[in-house]
Amino acid sequence: MAKNIEPHGTVDFDWEALQLDGYNQIERSELGDRYEKTLTSIMEKEVIQGTVVMINKKEVIINIGYKSEGVVAANEFRYNPDLKIGDTVDIYVECLEDKTGQLIVSHKTARMHSAWIRVNDVLKTGEIITGYVKCRTKGGLIVDVFGIEAFLPGSQIDVKPIRDYDVYVGKNMEFKVVKINEEFRNVVVSHKALIEAELEEQKKQIISGLEKGQVLEGVVKNITSYGVFIDLGGVDGLIHITDLSWGRVTHPEEMLELDQKINVVILDFDDDKKRIALGLKQLQPHPWDSLDANLNVGDKVSGKVVVMADYGAFIEIAAGVEGLIHVSEMSWSQHLRSAQDFLKIGDSVEAVVLTLDREERKMSLGIKQLMPDPWNDIETKYAVGTKHSAKVRNFTNFGVFVELEEGVDGLIHISDLSWQKKIKHPSEFCKVGDAMEVLVLEIDRENRRISLGHKQLEENPWDVFESTFAEGTTHSGTIIEMKDKSGIVALPYGVEGICPSKHLKKEDGTNAKVEDTLEFKVIEFNKEAKKIVLSHTRLFEEGDTMPSNNSKGSKKSSTNNTDKAVKAINQNAEKSTLGDLNALAELKQKMDRGE
Repeated sequence: MAKNIEPHGTVDFDWEALQLDGYNQIERSELGDRYEKTLTSIMEKEVIQGTVVMINKKEVIINIGYKSEGVVAANEFRYNPDLKIGDTVDIYVECLEDKTGQLIVSHKTARMHSAWIRVNDVLKTGEIITGYVKCRTKGGLIVDVFGIEAFLPGSQIDVKPIRDYDVYVGKNMEFKVVKINEEFRNVVVSHKALIEAELEEQKKQIISGLEKGQVLEGVVKNITSYGVFIDLGGVDGLIHITDLSWGRVTHPEEMLELDQKINVVILDFDDDKKRIALGLKQLQPHPWDSLDANLNVGDKVSGKVVVMADYGAFIEIAAGVEGLIHVSEMSWSQHLRSAQDFLKIGDSVEAVVLTLDREERKMSLGIKQLMPDPWNDIETKYAVGTKHSAKVRNFTNFGVFVELEEGVDGLIHISDLSWQKKIKHPSEFCKVGDAMEVLVLEIDRENRRISLGHKQLEENPWDVFESTFAEGTTHSGTIIEMKDKSGIVALPYGVEGICPSKHLKKEDGTNAKVEDTLEFKVIEFNKEAKKIVLSHTRLFEEGDTMPSNNSKGSKKSSTNNTDKAVKAINQNAEKSTLGDLNALAELKQKMDRGE
């Protein structure tokens, strides 16, 4: 049988007894203890201090008291060009042994780690620190603080607005840490906070001595659209745009510029004296006080339009002295119009002083007074009974307002528009902008009113109709519509009559309808009311023996006239034409001669 042989490695071997180094077990234990005491206890992910033992172009060797030395890239010490052998530096232990057994350390990480600890302490204590301005960025500057890139907003550089950030780049400045964002590792610093603290004492001294009416020297700190901020030596005050000049100021930049030194007067301040109102114009006498003492109502003045409004224009006749020209004083016309129709900003105008109140510093002016009043010779120019051409301006329910000329308007009452048409609203007869011939009926100079007529330019056709459509006469007519159970009948000469429903019955028993052309008998004629009442039924019920205006010889002519009248009505003719007027005049002459 084969012998059992124990595998190699399972046999116990006393290596201590070998004594290859010349030391016995006791001596070797003592030496090991002494060596362990020379090594520093090092933990990963912590910051320790080490000593520079060698420097070359690529690396810096650091002795950290460990069994191996730390090797750091030379570029991590670029911020410190004066680094030399023997200097003590911070090292962050990233790994005691990597895969190759090497110690991994970083000086940059150590600086960042130490910097964050310190910057948090500084935020709590409010300590003033020094940093290096590296470069400009959007909205501010980038500052190196303890190796951390911190942000310095433009608004935190100085108490006054900074227009050129580049002048601070490359300089060391003092700061206070004002905000830290741990999540995004952001640090915000402020230089302004240091200045404000220094100015606080100056403010207390300045504010304690403020009095209304006091004149101080200040420097223009900021210019806005509504005013100018003045630095009074640590305390800011505001000159509102209205307190810059007695005259009109469009924008404060017209008068002042940044960093300009000026004298100002204190107008007011609040109880805490934190808001200070300043004035500049108050250092000059008010222009109204030096206004010509001989200026009176009725005098002519010249000026420039500085402000426009719908109701009028403000004219500056001297710096700080303005007068108002109300829109009603710009033209003799009484139509509602805007001041912009007459003037615009910047116009040079000549006006007449209408009112003058030196105590209230108010003045009203007029420019229409420089033009002749058209109503002065109104009776001569527009005598009663004269004919004129006018322009339709607007309507009312009772008539039409027309303009004879600028400043002279007249009214045509609705009843004076037409002899024939029954007009419910003037817009049925004409429209705005139309030219219309008128006749002057009446003048009221005191109240500036003129009554005009349009129909009076024609002879009243109802004088002719009174004979032509006398009661009992018969005429051919066409029913053009049904209204209130009555028929509206178109008669010759463009006249309309009304035929009640009971008078529309035909001889065969049927009722007449729209577009039927029939013979009608006049049973009523009212000249004043312009009303003609007709009947078709009466012609066969009573056995009509009355003379008719429709003889065989004239029937064709009458029918033609009727057709023309119907056509005119269907086309919404609203005015009697000259042809109608001539036809009526000829008809009247024939009747007068008995033809």
